[in-house]
Amino acid sequence: MSHNTFGHLFRITTWGESHGPALGCVVDGCPPGLPLTEADIQYWLNRRAPGTSRFVTQRREPDEVKILSGVFEDDRTGGPLTTGTPISLLIENVDQRTKDYGDIRDLYRPGHADYVYDAKYGLRDYRGGGRSSARETAGRVAAGAVARRVLGEGLQIRAAVVQIGKIAIDRARWDWAEMENNPFWCPDAETAKRWEDLLDATRKDGNSVGAIVEVEATGVPAGWGAPVYAKLDAELAGALMSINAVKGVEIGAGFAAAELTGVENADEMRAGNDGKPIFLSNAAGGVLGGISTGQPLVARIAVKPTSSILTPRQTITRDGQNAEISTTGRHDPCVGIRAAPVAEAMVACVLADAMLRHRGQTGR
Repeated sequence: MSHNTFGHLFRITTWGESHGPALGCVVDGCPPGLPLTEADIQYWLNRRAPGTSRFVTQRREPDEVKILSGVFEDDRTGGPLTTGTPISLLIENVDQRTKDYGDIRDLYRPGHADYVYDAKYGLRDYRGGGRSSARETAGRVAAGAVARRVLGEGLQIRAAVVQIGKIAIDRARWDWAEMENNPFWCPDAETAKRWEDLLDATRKDGNSVGAIVEVEATGVPAGWGAPVYAKLDAELAGALMSINAVKGVEIGAGFAAAELTGVENADEMRAGNDGKPIFLSNAAGGVLGGISTGQPLVARIAVKPTSSILTPRQTITRDGQNAEISTTGRHDPCVGIRAAPVAEAMVACVLADAMLRHRGQTGR
């Protein structure tokens, strides 16, 4: 299997399977001299961890990260600092239940990657899906924590779930602080309560539901990204689309821009006191011509429903026989909930790479 590496100057390689002994990532291209401890990474992994509420998979994984290389500490450094060499991060799997998948080892889950892995490689890891499992994203979140160190504290990345199933938030009630008060990363307290009823009913029915996650990055200066084949929005879209279960990405107004007029879509500008423009709107989502404008970067991802569901569905066996499948075990009724920290991590990795490339090309 190739193509497990992402990025140009800031490069991440994730490895491991859902039911293997461990998984993790290698981060290459991180500049030297940055403070980095396991606690710095653990904070972000805890936000993605399973088993945090009844609305996500009950698999109990502490996701404790170990830094194996790439940092050094002695009496001259004052703390662990990155060395500029590859940073290897290890996360052990401790709560696998391989027996949960024994009944589907020769069946393909509709909507899952089971069939195509078999078609491409001639075999597949049926234990939770192997590399196609959402468990792979733990390595991405760990890498995103390193990327945040590269970007520094002046740049903020945060994501919110804005829709589950057909129930969307009311943007007039948007409150970033509210996300810490509910298990959905929801910025709207009233909608979060409605989602509780929806997901309780969905789980009871043996079904699942999709979601939309919105991610925003503020503090990105104008000038990151490159025209034509290295557009910042294209690289953000590719990174976000690479997340398991994501089936759609939009930047700024996205598909809604097709309904706008030129007057409505134009992000008008006025002169600011610092010589930089003040934008009166942000339909572009912070990117024009593939280059950041200095406005907040805004992207949304559509996450499909979890494919492992109790409701029986028609399928075929590995030898081509018609069959019926019902998936038991521990699965998210809405995998989109835990996609929010993953989306943040992928945006962080893209921006860290963009920052280093911009510095390399312009010297600033």
